Amino acid sequence: MVEAYCVKCRAKREMKDPQKITMKNGKPATKGTCPKCGTKMFRIGG
Repeated sequence: MVEAYCVKCRAKREMKDPQKITMKNGKPATKGTCPKCGTKMFRIGG
């Protein structure tokens, strides 16, 4: 259960299919999709 801000919906939503990634600078992040509109979501810091 990871929450992130959806830019298209302009609301905080629970991410669908969250994946833990590492950014180029070595910091952790999470990326997934919005369950309502399907837009890509991104959250820095896990």
